[in-house]
Amino acid sequence: MSLPHLKPLAATLGALALAGSLTACGGGSAASDADVVTVYSADGLKGESGDGWYDRLFADFEKETGIEVRYVEGGSGEMVQRAAREKNNTQADVLVTLPPFIQQADGKGLLQKYAPAGADQVNGADKAADGTWTSVVNNYFGFIYNKKELKQAPTTWEELLDGAYKGKVQYSTPGIAGDGTAVVIKAMHDFGGEKPAMEYLGKLQANNVGPSASTGKLGPKVDKGELHVANGDVQMSYAQSRTMPNLGLWFPAREGGRPTTFALPYAAGLVSGAPHTENGKKLLDFMLTPEAQRQVSEIGGGFSARQDVKATDETAIALTRIMDGVEIFEPDWNDIDTRLSRYVDAWKSATGG
Repeated sequence: MSLPHLKPLAATLGALALAGSLTACGGGSAASDADVVTVYSADGLKGESGDGWYDRLFADFEKETGIEVRYVEGGSGEMVQRAAREKNNTQADVLVTLPPFIQQADGKGLLQKYAPAGADQVNGADKAADGTWTSVVNNYFGFIYNKKELKQAPTTWEELLDGAYKGKVQYSTPGIAGDGTAVVIKAMHDFGGEKPAMEYLGKLQANNVGPSASTGKLGPKVDKGELHVANGDVQMSYAQSRTMPNLGLWFPAREGGRPTTFALPYAAGLVSGAPHTENGKKLLDFMLTPEAQRQVSEIGGGFSARQDVKATDETAIALTRIMDGVEIFEPDWNDIDTRLSRYVDAWKSATGG
């Protein structure tokens, strides 16, 4: 498979992540402190042991600027919903989420126009035409499996219907988690439409453990053998595998077909009415610096969003091998954004979710 510039290019609840430093109203709000920036983000970029891309990025940013980063983490949809609820009393300065939720945030008027320094080096498909968001880490959807319990990775969707997987399969919740929504998108592509995809997911429900608001929480369960298969994404799952030795990555195919995936970039935007707009701009600029982008693969296990940053570290080489032979398709994110509620309702109807 050709990967030109590895292009196109998903944890604690937000309240816990803030550790009481941010409240919905009144005293203690981030707005009372000029030297802070608050980030609402989908999970995956912060390390389980403080060793993720965000951990290094935020530490370097705080050291260089003196601006404290306050971080709130959750599912992609969860973060957009929170920002929407706070629209009249905005708490976040920067929002980072996966598609189609970044498009959803834009459509809800939650983002203001700002093109970070270096955005000119981001592929046009990986940023908004109107300048409201820009990808900061490129990524691809995938699945994970327990290498100890399964002698080899599954290869097809159909295998997961086998009774041996009963109570050993779980995927994060569509409409709440970006990677969970990606399960529906990939199933519709691989099975050739909404109806056959929902029929399949309905059958899979017999083996499915149940909903999970966070994809990041599934990795440890797979590593321990509580689950044998779950959804994930290449960046987050590879980063987790560094400390979870039983995690392996794979890409489901239809029986007789080729494995497929699609780009799931972490996209960042400046929040409308942000209490610290200038600090938010500085952080977005910092995310796209060449140095920070070189760390995306080496530290974060992902793919640089900048076309002019060519990673050659061991992780970048390993990621290329993981992607070898996998067919990449391109979803129409704007179309998916307009139909997302319908797809989620169809999924709920098919699975009883």
